[in-house]
Amino acid sequence: MDDYDIDNPPPLPTATPMVAIVGRPNVGKSALFNRLAGRTIAIVHDRPGVTRDRLIATCTKAIAPFDIMDTGGIGEKIEDDFYQQVQAEAHLAMDVADLILFVVDGVAGLTPVDLELARILRKTTKPLVLAINKMDSEKRRMHGVDFAKLGFEDSIEVSAAHGVRIDQLVGLLGKRLQLKPAVRSREADRETFIKKQPLKLAIVGRPNAGKSSLVNALAGKQRTIVSDVAGTTRDAIDIPIEHRGRKYQLIDTAGMRRKAKIHDEVETFSSMQATKSIKRADICLLMVDCSNITMQDRKIASIIVEQQKPCILLLNKFDLFHPGMGQKDRVEELMEQAGREFFFMRHAPFVALSAKEGQHLDKVFKAVVQVEEGAANPPGTGVLNRLLQRAIENAPGTTGRSGKSFKLLYATIKKEDKPPRIPVPQIVLFANRADKLQESYLRHLEDVIRTGWPAPGLPFTWEVRGKTRGDKPKPGGKPKAAKADTEDVTDNRPKHTRPTKGTSGNVWEKRPKNRVTRKRSVGSRKGG
Repeated sequence: MDDYDIDNPPPLPTATPMVAIVGRPNVGKSALFNRLAGRTIAIVHDRPGVTRDRLIATCTKAIAPFDIMDTGGIGEKIEDDFYQQVQAEAHLAMDVADLILFVVDGVAGLTPVDLELARILRKTTKPLVLAINKMDSEKRRMHGVDFAKLGFEDSIEVSAAHGVRIDQLVGLLGKRLQLKPAVRSREADRETFIKKQPLKLAIVGRPNAGKSSLVNALAGKQRTIVSDVAGTTRDAIDIPIEHRGRKYQLIDTAGMRRKAKIHDEVETFSSMQATKSIKRADICLLMVDCSNITMQDRKIASIIVEQQKPCILLLNKFDLFHPGMGQKDRVEELMEQAGREFFFMRHAPFVALSAKEGQHLDKVFKAVVQVEEGAANPPGTGVLNRLLQRAIENAPGTTGRSGKSFKLLYATIKKEDKPPRIPVPQIVLFANRADKLQESYLRHLEDVIRTGWPAPGLPFTWEVRGKTRGDKPKPGGKPKAAKADTEDVTDNRPKHTRPTKGTSGNVWEKRPKNRVTRKRSVGSRKGG
């Protein structure tokens, strides 16, 4: 939401027409999808069959917005265990679309697969546009006439990689969709606009933790391809859902492996997409296999902490965790274990569930609502300072005249000019010696503040202000002597008159007091 323009805000989300991008593998569908979306969403690679799931984004380049859907390649057999599922996803996309954008490779020319797909597409009653891709030169455009034999009324030569004639393609799509100019909202309240957007929930974790199974369970349908093979999901997939009147946008991400175990270029791109999804999410749902918590789970959790994102820890496969124990004992044992493994995420609520069996899924939404409500009701300055005073009384810290002493004065919560949907509290702390506050004492302050304001899922960020060593003194005060990088070595011999060097002893001269005879750096002495 950083590019929000109050004078010309984007249209509010409504039911928009859908364009499905279809074609055989490796003709540039994902590149065209990214070009129409205006940002990199789908992974683009020369390898056929990289795209597996359906990706949906909004194109805002026309007079009114419309949705675009990227699909896996169809019509051509690929050595892939997911071929049948990819084909089913692509055909489902064509069924729900309002217009079909058929993409072909202008460099490779017309192929038998293109002819077969054209025959199938002609049977549909939906509008159809033929996009001849990779036509970025006059020489290549000469081969475009070969596709005239397909018999489609609307066709256009484009180059997704170089952005050639993309505006003309958008205009053609808008004409066939019969778009009308969008009525743009003139609301001056940015917070009202943000609240009307669906809450973005990024589901992240290592491979085969059950992320796609959870997405399908929450969406109530088979929306992403699920397999026991690790690394099935490659792109970050946005899936809009609604639960009890609230709108959410689930972001299914690829599993994040350790860098040392990534040897595939496509998987590298997938991991980068997952990291970007963490940054753009409102709340991160960290999916963990509770029967096998690993170092990589903690690494992903640390990335979420570094990005200062609200987080909920989902302990999946709870049905496999000590099935012989009683329910209460299993929950207590799991919470204790998760608390030890993720000790640095004490603010994150834990939810034990089973995505495959559909157990305790409603608790996920309850936790999301708790995080949202906690962020919307921060304590006032008076309440915050009373909690701060309680923390000081319990553990005043180092006091007195020692070099480590400090005194806390005041605290407040900083307000941002453009807060995100789920604002992370930034506590500004004033102290007389800011450089003496250690992380351990800040953790103590956080523990006490959370007794009055739990703020589940929200990390605290601290900004300590006050005097530090080397600050300018108050008017009338004496400046402190700063440590020099050099040490003055002074001649402390008796200051009496001595013969000047080079004389015979009968010419006398009084030597200045405390004259510096030489300078040398500290530590330059022998053995220093």
